[in-house]
Amino acid sequence: MSPTKVSMHALYLTSMSFFLSAIHLHLSNKLILLDWLFSNISVNPLVLTLIIDKQGLLLSSVVLFISANVINFASTYMLGDPFIKRFTTLVLLFILSMNFLIFIPNLVTVMLGWDGLGLISFLLVVYYSNPKSLSAGMITALTNRIGDALILLSIAWLMNENHWTINLLWPSPSSQAIMLSITLAACTKSAQVPFSSWLPAAMAAPTPVSALVHSSTLVTAGVFLLIRFYPFLSKIPNFNLVLTTMACLTMLMAGMAATVEPDLKKIIALSTLSQLGVMMGSLGIGAPDIALFHLMTHALFKALLFVCAGTIIHFNSHNQDLRTAGSMLNLPVTSSCFIIANLALCGAPFLAAFYSKDIILEDVLFSPLNFVLISMFFTATAFTAIYTSRFMISLLWAPSNFQPLNSFSEDKMMSSLPLLMLTTAAICGGSIMNWLLVTPLASATLPLFMKMSTLMVTIMGAWAAALLTTTASSQQINLQKPTHFNLFMWFLVPLSSQTLLAPPMKMAKHLLSTIDQGWQEILGGQGTLKTSTTLFKAMAPTSNNLISIQLLLSTLIILLILMWNLTT
Repeated sequence: MSPTKVSMHALYLTSMSFFLSAIHLHLSNKLILLDWLFSNISVNPLVLTLIIDKQGLLLSSVVLFISANVINFASTYMLGDPFIKRFTTLVLLFILSMNFLIFIPNLVTVMLGWDGLGLISFLLVVYYSNPKSLSAGMITALTNRIGDALILLSIAWLMNENHWTINLLWPSPSSQAIMLSITLAACTKSAQVPFSSWLPAAMAAPTPVSALVHSSTLVTAGVFLLIRFYPFLSKIPNFNLVLTTMACLTMLMAGMAATVEPDLKKIIALSTLSQLGVMMGSLGIGAPDIALFHLMTHALFKALLFVCAGTIIHFNSHNQDLRTAGSMLNLPVTSSCFIIANLALCGAPFLAAFYSKDIILEDVLFSPLNFVLISMFFTATAFTAIYTSRFMISLLWAPSNFQPLNSFSEDKMMSSLPLLMLTTAAICGGSIMNWLLVTPLASATLPLFMKMSTLMVTIMGAWAAALLTTTASSQQINLQKPTHFNLFMWFLVPLSSQTLLAPPMKMAKHLLSTIDQGWQEILGGQGTLKTSTTLFKAMAPTSNNLISIQLLLSTLIILLILMWNLTT
């Protein structure tokens, strides 16, 4: 048996064992803290603290289940890749880093997982050696380094409290600074505004990596960190308002960008960004349990969506442009799973996201938020229906725009098995977690029109997208002439790269020409050398004449002396 298959089966079994352990802890209402003494240097013990609770085990089981399906999918999608063993090793290290982040409650040792995710994500993004992957990897790594630096600052401020355990924090004079640094660090990892540009750029990685990174690991690390810190952070004034405002801006920006984006994988990445905003908004209105619930349900259908997209890209000659795809109904299994994943993304009734997303939007209506933020929430929900409908129409029902000699076949069981398993999880996962493991959530008491507002907004968005996408003129506007403001994510993409670098480079060039190569050259060593060389060249003819005159005078003096001696 190949190492890839061994890893896949091990992940499936570990995921099942963690899921059963989460059920046991839920039924027994227990939480386990382990202090692992792995070294004792003189009188200084080195202890690694682990927290084993229902939420951590459940999230870890979801991560491992998705990882097993992603490795299963990668074994056929990347068949023939000469570095498949290195790829599998990096994916396993990525999973290990995420589990470190989940099970370690100490802010110092949690850097094993936090920094491990950032480093290995860079290695996976630059897996394909080309300039595009390198630039995307650098944006990803540098943005995540901002979060790493802020975590280090919060560690330094927590030295005043003499410990770094997440669940034992209390208000202190440095609480505001700690709250700000942890929140900004989580926003960099989860790509909230204004740190959003790296997430679509990370699509340069292989599609199996995108299915893992954008569903349950790297981008959700910031949300999970805030969920762990929420009892402490919620006591800080204005924390909830600031987080809700950033989440609403992120949702709205991602939805507007996804409606005009032509790249297939980037549309799914922008939908991930929008759902991360929903999770952050749930935290902002004071519902961390629902945020964790939506994080897990989102992971299931988003991994399915990426696996379906990878299959479509594979059959479309590895072309990711939405404008050159179409008529993918010839793939019955893939298209069925793709429709289910998109319906789950929109929060269709009784699919996975319905049990979490609908509750979040009802709580938004029930919360004391102002009208602007509530409007942004529901506008982003309408945009989700718009770009999802456009996505499905362009891929499944639009006329075929690719090469006519492509042959479609779904006879490989290994490629269909991850699709079927993730589809089952996207259908049943939300209800199973809601009935068995998540604490019964009291639905908000609202009037009927408010209860139905989420469903009505989604239906109106899908209807508007169907009208716009099926007409030739609007399809030309949406797909061929996108507005730069939305396509570049409210200009966050150029502001994160070339635009910020251009003025300093122009200034550096001007200073180089005026100072280093200007007056410093004239007054420095090069100028002195040039001046002395010119002076010596000017004096050269004169010095030659003086030597001739001196020789002539010397000869005359010698002759006069000799004549004087002879005469005397």
